Amino acid sequence: MELKRVVVTGLGALTPIGNNISEYWKGLVNGVSGAAQITHFDTTKFKTHFACELKNFNVTDCIDRKEARRMDKFTQYAMIASDEAIANSGLDLKKENLNRIGVIWGAGIGGLETFQNEVINFAKGDGTPRFNPFLIPKMIADIAPGQISIKYGFHGPNFTTVSACASSANSLIDAYNYIRLDQADVFVAGGSEAAINIVGMGGFNAMHAISTRNDDPKTASRPFDKDRDGFVLGEGAGALILEEYEHAKARGAKIYAEMIGGGLSADAHHITAPHPEGLGAKNVMNTCLANANINPEEVDAINVHGTSTPLGDIAELKAIQAVFGDYAYKININSTKSMTGHLLGAAGAIEAIASILSIQNGIVPPTINHFNDDDQIDPKLNLTYNKAQKRDVNIAMSNTFGFGGHNACVLFKKIEA
Repeated sequence: MELKRVVVTGLGALTPIGNNISEYWKGLVNGVSGAAQITHFDTTKFKTHFACELKNFNVTDCIDRKEARRMDKFTQYAMIASDEAIANSGLDLKKENLNRIGVIWGAGIGGLETFQNEVINFAKGDGTPRFNPFLIPKMIADIAPGQISIKYGFHGPNFTTVSACASSANSLIDAYNYIRLDQADVFVAGGSEAAINIVGMGGFNAMHAISTRNDDPKTASRPFDKDRDGFVLGEGAGALILEEYEHAKARGAKIYAEMIGGGLSADAHHITAPHPEGLGAKNVMNTCLANANINPEEVDAINVHGTSTPLGDIAELKAIQAVFGDYAYKININSTKSMTGHLLGAAGAIEAIASILSIQNGIVPPTINHFNDDDQIDPKLNLTYNKAQKRDVNIAMSNTFGFGGHNACVLFKKIEA
């Protein structure tokens, strides 16, 4: 069986540095930090007082108030990003076979705030269970793709991928494979997360996973910097329209890039810490390159997982050098988490979008907030510090890793006829 080609024809983003694709890209290129004091709840008693929240955002500007009340924030974000991606794709749904359009959506946690609030309300009561009838439909991680399909009438494959912070990269890989195997023509794929709340912040603080740089939030997400002290929590969503190439060509769609490969692996090492030598990361990049049938020397840019944790950043760079050898010095390596923070289950999608826009625009966004070199990091690596760099990007890689040792890697290429 001849495998189909898969292209990207639509993009949608809701991020801490921009509420649509145009704003997001502008924020990335200009090195904007999305970190600021948390407004969602009182952080007085918490170790960390800041995060990368959405800004200048009112959900009722995008979703009917009554409908919004029946959705957790992570689903609201999914709907908004998907709406933009579908509109951006130019799909005329009246002409499409909706049985051949599916939705695969990633979420590492799902409706955490809904669950949190219902339990708090129960604890404040008299012990009689009086739960909101929408508790379960709002909380479950698979409700986001369900809501998207209901709105648009998409009858193709529909499910959620859950692999912690690799979740939305997993969704892209699953959608890619379904299209390659001719099981669908089009997918809405991506991910969303909304964990900036009491439980999310409290849990990550307890793990010592997130930065406590309360005196300087804007520079707290500092991947590869000697003084990094953990990631900065973010929220939002990213959506991509993946489409079979001939289908896209026949309708005259704008094609952003071709998705040429996807790889998955497991560290099989620790529930939260990466393998110190980056073995899982090494395996997933090699698998992705083999899946795409390209040589390492063809990759121009890598948007790394790069969360700003002491262990993770070192392990990933070791893996890159193991895979690419001396050619690693010729690659633009960057971490857009330095600007957006870590969007958990949505990270893979918004970072894939950043890679695609690098291909489109010939610019690699920076890794901001670099002040002091880490002597464990090879200084010859081009980590695109502090300022965007112009570069003709033909092939871009994006890495995403999750607690539990889940690793996902995707590759995109400038489209060729």
